[in-house]
Amino acid sequence: MSNELRWNPVLGTWIIVAAKRQKRPWRPKDYCPFCPGAEETGYGWEVLTLPNKFPALRPDAKPSLKSEDIYKVRPGYGYCEVIVETPQHEGDLCDLTLENLKKVVDLYAERYEKLGSDPKIKYVFEFRNKGALIGVSLTHPHSQLYALPFVPPRIRRELVQARKFYKRRKKCLFCHIIELEKKTRVRLLYENEDFVLFMPFFAMWPYETHIYSKRHIQNIPQLTEEERYSLADILRVSTKMYNSLFGFDLPYIMAIHQSPTDGKKYPYYHLHVEFYPLHRDAKKIKYAAGIEWGAWTFTYDGLPEERAQQLKHSLRKAIKDEKVLGRICD
Repeated sequence: MSNELRWNPVLGTWIIVAAKRQKRPWRPKDYCPFCPGAEETGYGWEVLTLPNKFPALRPDAKPSLKSEDIYKVRPGYGYCEVIVETPQHEGDLCDLTLENLKKVVDLYAERYEKLGSDPKIKYVFEFRNKGALIGVSLTHPHSQLYALPFVPPRIRRELVQARKFYKRRKKCLFCHIIELEKKTRVRLLYENEDFVLFMPFFAMWPYETHIYSKRHIQNIPQLTEEERYSLADILRVSTKMYNSLFGFDLPYIMAIHQSPTDGKKYPYYHLHVEFYPLHRDAKKIKYAAGIEWGAWTFTYDGLPEERAQQLKHSLRKAIKDEKVLGRICD
């Protein structure tokens, strides 16, 4: 079984090829490898990191063939881990206590620093997939990380845009977006002392939201203890808002965007979290189809400002009787 990187000369980016992953199990009914007492987990833990049994990347990777001309092949070097967020077998981030979720944030920071210290690792991508619709094979609450030997193209694009803005305006692009959202307030949903939650002006997914740190920092390890609690708070609020939107557990992708670990400095970049739910209403899915995949150009059916009001209504219901660290943005 090989793990390799294949270069796409047309788009100028790497593709991860991992043959073994096609054999990974799909939602086993009688056994959960992430529950306490399982072979990999044992007992006496609150949050846990495990090696992915079906990794896309691995430190002992071997390619299946050699490079030829513009068809470049490299070993798929890297690390793939699962972050088990709670001993509870079911639930979402909003079902974790603030203390429990803060420990998840701490683990995000620890793994980013540990794996990012490998000189071959250029980017640590931490993310969360939720729901069968997203393709989640195990239901026990968990996040994942890929420690990559390259900076992924989406992050590269953000870095380019952030650097251009910084050179032109002498300020951070993301800090400027926070200023604009606070000025209009129509898409601003929730804020606490250290973070803001909003639907972006440029949303691609119907109910896409972003979380930006108020302080200009580049990655999770730079957060103070208080800021880590604030991040845990706004993650709980965000997922509770989504689950109250249509009255069921909403599938989503959560992506943490932070600075690369390639040894370079990125003073113009800014830590943020992005959520991509697939539903455009309770019974309809937003499919990425011809224009999205073929041209990389998203279409948005509706107005982000109107959907932001729906999310704000959902947010009021979601945290009506909850103890939270922040407030809804009216």
